[in-house]
Amino acid sequence: MNLPDELVREAQEIARRERTTTLKELVEAGLRTVIRQRTGEPPFTLPDASVDGHGLQPEFRDAHWEQVRDEIYSQPA
Repeated sequence: MNLPDELVREAQEIARRERTTTLKELVEAGLRTVIRQRTGEPPFTLPDASVDGHGLQPEFRDAHWEQVRDEIYSQPA
């Protein structure tokens, strides 16, 4: 495979800057990304696990975490 020198230099700089990525790993990641995009495989999306509601109750809207935590743990089980 013959790649343009400038492209190789840019990839090497990114690999060097990230310190944990070799040029080979960077090329592999790029190829995987392009293949995933072109085969239509959807990217992983974390499902929405939020709960219904309107945020914190009024008495806790400006409270520090310690106050919220203390209230949670002071309730009988």
